[in-house]
Amino acid sequence: MIGIRTTILATAAVVALTGPALAQETIKMGALATLEGAFTVLGEDGMRGVRLALEEFNSTAGGKKIELITGSSDASPDSAIRATRKLVEQDGVQVLIGPLSGSEGLAVKDYAKTQPNVTFLNGTSAAQDTTLRAPAENFFRFSTDGAQWMAGLGEYAYNVKKYRKVAVLAEDYSFPYTQVFGFLEPFCRLGGKAPADARFWVPIGNKDYSSVIAALPDDVDAIYVALGGADAVNFLTQYEQAGGSLPLIGGSITVDQTVLGSKGRTRKFVVGTPSAGPISDTWDDPRWKAFVAAYKKRFPDGFPSPSLFAHGYYVNTKAALLALNEVGGDLSDGGKKYRAALSKLSFDTPTGKVSLDARRQAVADMFLTEVVEGPGGNLLNKVVEVIPQVSQTLGVPYEKFLEYGQVSRSNPKCE
Repeated sequence: MIGIRTTILATAAVVALTGPALAQETIKMGALATLEGAFTVLGEDGMRGVRLALEEFNSTAGGKKIELITGSSDASPDSAIRATRKLVEQDGVQVLIGPLSGSEGLAVKDYAKTQPNVTFLNGTSAAQDTTLRAPAENFFRFSTDGAQWMAGLGEYAYNVKKYRKVAVLAEDYSFPYTQVFGFLEPFCRLGGKAPADARFWVPIGNKDYSSVIAALPDDVDAIYVALGGADAVNFLTQYEQAGGSLPLIGGSITVDQTVLGSKGRTRKFVVGTPSAGPISDTWDDPRWKAFVAAYKKRFPDGFPSPSLFAHGYYVNTKAALLALNEVGGDLSDGGKKYRAALSKLSFDTPTGKVSLDARRQAVADMFLTEVVEGPGGNLLNKVVEVIPQVSQTLGVPYEKFLEYGQVSRSNPKCE
């Protein structure tokens, strides 16, 4: 009896000693994406990117095991904050990757300011002011913003395609405002026009585009479309069915694999569409080819090529893991050393080198592209030009860039 009691006491002592120590060997990482609503397929591919990065590191960083806890939103700021609060305040994540959509990022940035001991890394949210104005010291964006994604496209539309006047169709929130600004600023500076009465703004989840299609002016050379997910598929389908014939210029997510990978005649309708963004499906670089191969092997049910959402979430997750390695997984000071390591981090991604500016915003290469039909009939974005190391201020000094004003429905005017 004494022997049994001694064994029990000894076991209890071991548990008491090792329990907290073992707990400290695990780091809780949250991943938030749009797994509901019109952007569901985007969020699903974003999560594939998170898992690719974790598997590359064997779900371990800084000698600590990474426990992944996922959260779901529907692209609205309210849903993103509810999911973020749960991950941080109930699940106790110490590092959070996400969100996906533009206005979600603005909301999570503001929430991050109330949680100084938690480190936030973007998913693919690409609204400009997430980092340009009033950034949060604990929010990092190793993926670029929507205006950066448009690098080279405005000039290409004006100088090569010879477009002089365009209509605009976009979702009515912060990310499309950023994309439209990134495209129109150089297009208008060169002499192009996009009048206010030729700009159409629709809510996320819009299903009926008949009134927009009927109102499109006849005296424009092309339509710049900044819609994503089901919204893009719905418009393209209805425009093709209505006999639409104007050339298209694509926002980054309008001709991303989340749209090009859809089924139906609309796929052929977008062949030849110029666009720009943080990836190109056909980039002949060993780093990109290795990423595509790993994605296809791990996710045979995914897209023919990883979307920019898989890429963005992968890059931000990899940054989180690399910095954890730098500090030996030590977050005991509320993450201060960890965030210092993140701020100085520069590394190779599947699309080239990425580093951060003073506001913790990525500087990276961008890709001017055009939609082509690839092997097996899959639609792909072919590289036209690589624009190296694009900054958030597009090469303009920061204070001068702020003079452009905040992105909006009417900025730039371009009449």
